[in-house]
Amino acid sequence: MKRSLLAGIAGLAIVGTVNAEGLYYAGNEAKENLPLKWAVGANLTYDDNVNPIAVNTGDALSVNPYVGLSFVSSASQTTWDVSARLGVIYYVDTPANSAVEDAYGQARIEANLTHRFNERLRLVSRNFVAYELEPDFAFGFANNRQVGEYFFWQTDNALGYRWTERLATYTGIQLTGLMYDSSVPNADRFTATVYNQFRYQLSPQTVLTADYRYAQTSGDGLASDATDHFILAGIEHRLSPTTILVGRGGIQIHQVDSVAASDGTSPYFELTMDTQINSAFKVRGFLRYGLENYDTVRAVSVANSFYEFDSRQTLRLGINADYSISRQLSVFGGIDYIPSQFEDGRRVSGPGPLTRGGLSEDLINAYVGVSVRFTDYLSGDLSYNYTDSSSDLFGATYDRNRVNVGIRAEF
Repeated sequence: MKRSLLAGIAGLAIVGTVNAEGLYYAGNEAKENLPLKWAVGANLTYDDNVNPIAVNTGDALSVNPYVGLSFVSSASQTTWDVSARLGVIYYVDTPANSAVEDAYGQARIEANLTHRFNERLRLVSRNFVAYELEPDFAFGFANNRQVGEYFFWQTDNALGYRWTERLATYTGIQLTGLMYDSSVPNADRFTATVYNQFRYQLSPQTVLTADYRYAQTSGDGLASDATDHFILAGIEHRLSPTTILVGRGGIQIHQVDSVAASDGTSPYFELTMDTQINSAFKVRGFLRYGLENYDTVRAVSVANSFYEFDSRQTLRLGINADYSISRQLSVFGGIDYIPSQFEDGRRVSGPGPLTRGGLSEDLINAYVGVSVRFTDYLSGDLSYNYTDSSSDLFGATYDRNRVNVGIRAEF
């Protein structure tokens, strides 16, 4: 009983963490030492709609060389899990009338720490930094592509304490930052969240949870600050040694700090599933619904008519899977579906009615690919990615096709 409850504190109880797995994260904690591993690779990508302002202006070819490293140090008291990747995206050719630069930087760094003071108390720290061009939909902030590179970071630090054989608490603070260059106005955000979770061990396979989260979000430019309260109940259940389900649901109280702003209450829920169906087939998925504070200032009808929407209800659904046909050959694929509803819009710049609402935006992003292992150290992959965005907002309706060929060496 002691071991399972403490493992839950360190792993399953991570609240809202965004890391390299993004919303797919289901509380898996590194348990085995992995020596330092280096990776060197490159991708060649054909994009038939490269302009990131979502206007079909032409295609382009890019190359993406990169270098990465990873290691895991797991001891009885302290576990470190570190990975990093640095690269550059260079466009060999770009449309003459597009806003695309010749080169963009690319970086991801992740560092996770678990320190066990004793059998009752432990510290968990999860930290992630990304500087990239294309938004990763699994991070939980993007619902479309933007003009420039973004800098996204998050640190989540918490203490877990087991009070009795069955009852534990998990208390922490999460800081999240999102920053774009000057070509993407009104999009920067900073969010500070404090939270407390009560955990009750119902059985060796099941933990019941009760959460309270308090979040303050600072907007940029025309975007207002906001405060959110989350009151949630949940369950974390291990269906089998290789399948885990984590779900929470409740209410979100949303308050916008602006004159004539509309506050509101919304259902909120999140669900994560991770399963290794057999030795060859792995499936992961997530589902999240609530009021989001990202991308709330949007152009409507014309480019200079901006509205801030106090209510942006967003559903995020993601599923990915990979299947090993043999030791040398595997296939993979996934889909993201992000429908959003924009209500309680207030005009903050430009011409138009004072208020707007009833606007929607739907995005589907799907990919499929095959990976080939040539040797123990060298592998390659071929993938196809399709994105379709349908929007009532200005300049956000488009479709996009990308084909990628990659090669990777590990040592």
